[in-house]
Amino acid sequence: MNIEQARFNMIEQQIRPWNVLELDVLELLTVVRREEFVPAAYKSLAFSDTEIPLPGPNGESMLAPKVEARLLQQAAVKKHEQVLEIGAGSGYMAALLCYKARHVTTVEIDPDLKALAEKNLAAYGITNVEVVLGNGAQGWDQGASKTYDVIVISGSLSTLPDAFLKQLNVGGRIVAILGEAPVMSAQIITRTTESNYSTVHLFETNVKPLREAAVHSQFKF
Repeated sequence: MNIEQARFNMIEQQIRPWNVLELDVLELLTVVRREEFVPAAYKSLAFSDTEIPLPGPNGESMLAPKVEARLLQQAAVKKHEQVLEIGAGSGYMAALLCYKARHVTTVEIDPDLKALAEKNLAAYGITNVEVVLGNGAQGWDQGASKTYDVIVISGSLSTLPDAFLKQLNVGGRIVAILGEAPVMSAQIITRTTESNYSTVHLFETNVKPLREAAVHSQFKF
């Protein structure tokens, strides 16, 4: 396989047609080499339009490249911003986010995947990502009431728990995939004031839910 040709084809045939047109995002997809974050057994699928299985018994997987790229573009992360990701996986999305952010905290429920993400990020020389072990599906404040400018949820939730809304700075964005299979909605939720939020539906998709995610939330949009 000609890796660079395969990468070019992924960008031109999968990602651009999905309205990912921001040049800085497209450039990042060449800077952060996806194949370095794909398990060895699936290297040949690194640029395929499919979810890629991750190690472990729980059926975790990397999102399809076009979904990752679209979520990254919609997050519109700026250099001064603090980012929270829920679901580190192999560390690939955190690697993409960290090039655009001041700092990324990524939370992973699976100890083996946490170790994998840390290994992959360290091998890339990335120093502004912290990989934390825990269940972030209900929010992640660690008791310190920390807030973030951007929250990216790398997995689906049936509805968005209130805790995420409270952890968002005014002007901040949550990028999440919400709903039930087979049709879910990727959304960007912006905190416009202390008490108001706006929601934009981006596209329909169907991805695996976060482990131990709540089935219901009291918050309604």
